[in-house]
Amino acid sequence: MKNILFIVLAFFAIVSNSQMLSTSGTNIINDNNEEVLLRGVGLGGWMLQEGYMMNSNGAADTQHEFKTKLIELIGETETQIFYDNWLENFITETDIDSIASFGYNSVRLAMHYNLFTLPIQDEPIEGENTWLTKGFEMVDELLDWCEANQIYLILDLHAAPGGQGYDQPISDYDPSLPSLWESDFNKSKTVALWAQLANRYKDEPWIGGYDLINEVNWNLGTYDLRNLYVDITNAIRAVDTNHILFIEGNWFANDFTGLTPPWDSNMVYSFHKYWTYNDTASIQWVLDMRNQYNIPLWCGESGENSNVWYTEAIKLFEDNNIGWSWWPYKRIETTVAPFSISSNPNYEAIINYWKGEAAPPSVSNAIQGLSQLTNDLLIQNTTYFKDVIDAQLRQPQDQTHIPYKNHTIPGVIYMSDFDLGTNGVAYSDIDYANYSLSTGSFAAWNSGWNYRNDGVDISSNSDTFNSNGYHVAYVQDQEWMNYTVNIEQSGFYHLNVRYASPQSGGILKLFLDDIDISENINLYNSGGWSNFVNGVEENIYLEAGTRILKVQIIGNVEFNLSSIEFISSTDPEPPFQPLGATVLENEKTIRLTLNHPLQDNQSILLEYFDVKINGESKTIESIQFDSLNSRVILIEMVDFLYHQQNITLDHIGGVFNSIFNDVLPQLVNFQVANNLPSRIYIPGKIEAEDFINQSGLQTENTSDSGGGLNVGWTDIGDFAEYQVYVGETGIYDLNLRTSAQSQQGILQFEIINNESTQSLGWFSIPITGGWQSWTTNTFETNLDKGVYTLKMTILQPGFNINWFEFIYSDENLSVNDFHINKDEMAKVFPNPVTEKFNVKVSKDNQIQEIMLFDVNGRTVHLNEIKINSNEAQLIIPEIDNGVYLLSIVTKDGNYFKRVLKTQY
Repeated sequence: MKNILFIVLAFFAIVSNSQMLSTSGTNIINDNNEEVLLRGVGLGGWMLQEGYMMNSNGAADTQHEFKTKLIELIGETETQIFYDNWLENFITETDIDSIASFGYNSVRLAMHYNLFTLPIQDEPIEGENTWLTKGFEMVDELLDWCEANQIYLILDLHAAPGGQGYDQPISDYDPSLPSLWESDFNKSKTVALWAQLANRYKDEPWIGGYDLINEVNWNLGTYDLRNLYVDITNAIRAVDTNHILFIEGNWFANDFTGLTPPWDSNMVYSFHKYWTYNDTASIQWVLDMRNQYNIPLWCGESGENSNVWYTEAIKLFEDNNIGWSWWPYKRIETTVAPFSISSNPNYEAIINYWKGEAAPPSVSNAIQGLSQLTNDLLIQNTTYFKDVIDAQLRQPQDQTHIPYKNHTIPGVIYMSDFDLGTNGVAYSDIDYANYSLSTGSFAAWNSGWNYRNDGVDISSNSDTFNSNGYHVAYVQDQEWMNYTVNIEQSGFYHLNVRYASPQSGGILKLFLDDIDISENINLYNSGGWSNFVNGVEENIYLEAGTRILKVQIIGNVEFNLSSIEFISSTDPEPPFQPLGATVLENEKTIRLTLNHPLQDNQSILLEYFDVKINGESKTIESIQFDSLNSRVILIEMVDFLYHQQNITLDHIGGVFNSIFNDVLPQLVNFQVANNLPSRIYIPGKIEAEDFINQSGLQTENTSDSGGGLNVGWTDIGDFAEYQVYVGETGIYDLNLRTSAQSQQGILQFEIINNESTQSLGWFSIPITGGWQSWTTNTFETNLDKGVYTLKMTILQPGFNINWFEFIYSDENLSVNDFHINKDEMAKVFPNPVTEKFNVKVSKDNQIQEIMLFDVNGRTVHLNEIKINSNEAQLIIPEIDNGVYLLSIVTKDGNYFKRVLKTQY
């Protein structure tokens, strides 16, 4: 009776937590009408073995080839034992427990039809279906595990009867037999299989839905795929009206020709995404489809890339309310999945034999290799990549870094154990993702392919001193890694830097909480890439607490970096001296870092320091001790600093005392590291394609003088951003080099800094009669000295832009001393204006018409206009103070100037 009561209570507990999924508009919801964002993994490689996942590509690309060759090598009985063990061990209850514990809420099961029914050529009676129990029993057991963990199981027909695509490994397609599309028997078997599955699982709430056919890739008529989908839908709906249907397009899921509009009220469009840029433009086509048809989206498959790419893509999906399933969960010898299965020499001997690269292995060795492989499928025998899971589940919504391992100082820190986080946060590496479908060429995000799936290149080693078996390799200038460390006691430490290199000249530098703790650490020829030695660095001061240690590469001399050991120093304190100086990100402040902490309550005067730019002393605004770090002095300049400047620092010496009662000596021409971002200098010319960020615009080759590229394909709201340094405050001529075939355009320029956004004006783009018929129009604008993001926004489209140029204009010229160069086009003076002002163009030009407009585009009637060839004088009426636009029509072109009207 107690057992019966327990079963009943357990049943009701499961039912009460049951959350059947369905669609509501563009959302997937559960029974409680709560939105559900699917976050899942694909169980590829279990029911269907693709060659690349078996490391047998080039030897046995498809499952049927693999199995046939295996039978030839070890016989049918041992082959069946291998497959039984494979299916038994690849996914177990422990796998599903782990998947749920990580935070995933779904799994996508890649099914091979031949576990559920016979191939059509093996049916005893043509056109009938023999049902096999193996596949159904596997799904039953998997569903039990999912239900126990309250995660959804999505059934994916990955290999349909006959195979659904030319890409053979994906669906185990055999070109010698009729494909799904070449056989009505295969189609009817596919429909019947879905009817069987739907009838079996129609009332199961933890079945998330049915992914009808994976990645079709076949030349089909417009409605061929839709017709089969509709037949499957009708068969499913005859027995199951509850579950979601996930619909993939042709050509690897992404061609929905003929598949719109939806034909079922509980449907989701499923796309796949691999190796493309992770911007909104890359998924705009599916967003448009969702909005047009009011239907949810799901990225049913993505992956096989770097952690950076994973984080970017998943953030893109989740920011747009799109669920996802990542591929794969587990495969042989990989870094891209949460779990990697170890290969072994006996298994590799089989593959090498099939490739024709080795003699056939003995049957006993082959069986032993296969047995070892299937034993290593078990999750407890795999290699766990927590960095992959962190990149998928935490980093998309948390742009911080967290410890990969616990690091304590004193102690050894292994360089491969840098923090978890994305590029630019936990580390910085030049190569970090593969965008080959956008760029047209493959780019490896890693040169070591070991230990982790981040951009940092990690290789293995056999060193036995201060080594975990891995080291950072293939280093490049300015790359760095962050390590969260616990420093037990403040004081000086000696360092053993474990490295290997066949050449001298390698340099690294250490920072704590982004403040220098070392000078450049020089590394020398150790005798080879694998010959690791200790580089000793003495008396580095560290402050106690939880800190961020940064290890940065300086220069382009490569070396392998294994570990850094921190040992408490018992030596006398080293002499008081600077460790380095650098320009901070605000582009005005120089940070001077010292190797001793400073005493409190010391005076500090501007006269103590002299900052020179390219050898010339410049004005200091303020100097202060850093309240957050007693080893730092902050020197703020009056003017912004520029990335091309050579900056040095002088100090009188003898005025600052350290906590060890040592005095900071005199400094002469102490070099300041200037790693400021590159900015375009104004006054100057800016090529339109030299943006740092843009949306909606494209570039093309231009036939304009000078060649190069122009920016085009403009639409309303498109924009481009440029990093600029404005050298002087004043009035500037703005020359715009544009073309427009048949439509007048308008663009806006804004300058943006941390404090404000200022519009420079709206500028009209004239029709030139052709996309490569170029003209230069001149406007006038005011700029304040400083560093900015210059933003160009399209307000009215239909034009190309090649370049724009800011030319500094002296605002204090009078009529008598005014001279104009031919290149300066047109001048307005005085400006600001009270009543009268003058216009002058070059001597060989001629003014034809002048008009004044207010900010709303309305004409302001001038009291008097006197035009004399290339000069004119104008008298304006009593109008409101403010900015007006002056149109100057000449025989050489049109010019536009901003005029500021002030009080009489």
